[in-house]
Amino acid sequence: MSEGGHGQGLVKGLAVTLKTMVRPAQTQQYPDVAPELPPRSRGVIALLEENCTVCMLCARECPDWCIYIDSHKEEVVVPGAARPRQRNVLDRFDIDFSLCMYCGICVEVCPFDALYWSPEFEYSEYDIRDLLHDKQHLGQWMATVPPPPAHDPHGEASKEETTAARRAAAPGAARGAPAGPAVRRERPARPAPEPGGAEA
Repeated sequence: MSEGGHGQGLVKGLAVTLKTMVRPAQTQQYPDVAPELPPRSRGVIALLEENCTVCMLCARECPDWCIYIDSHKEEVVVPGAARPRQRNVLDRFDIDFSLCMYCGICVEVCPFDALYWSPEFEYSEYDIRDLLHDKQHLGQWMATVPPPPAHDPHGEASKEETTAARRAAAPGAARGAPAGPAVRRERPARPAPEPGGAEA
């Protein structure tokens, strides 16, 4: 390469350096200033224990097998029932955050909204064994879970809203009459083909 080519490269490099030097810094002064995290940040997983039914879906779907659940059954006497019912009681719900890869599958598959994402991320430990959080520790993170975002008025309506609107618009709904059984509409019979002609 000629000396002119080296000189042009040097000038371009200095130009980039000077441009960067006069640009204002975007450094966040953490930990003195708390960072502004996005609303859907994945910090730590919180547990709402009263919603957990010990269905084990989160533990079965976890790709890292970092969720440990133990439970026992208790009999519940229901007045008027022929025999007592059984319900699962949660004894242990631990998440090992030293193994967790924060994929969010456990939060997504939970059918009873017992697991939530908290934006808190300051829970590092000196001992890796302290990253095993039990149900009491996971329950304390619920206080840091942000409320769900407001529904977009220009967005698509939820299934519950569309179902309620469809039922309200059904015939007889305005008079308060209960909706009758669905009537199956039969398709009209197909005409027989004419003799000697091809079937349409």
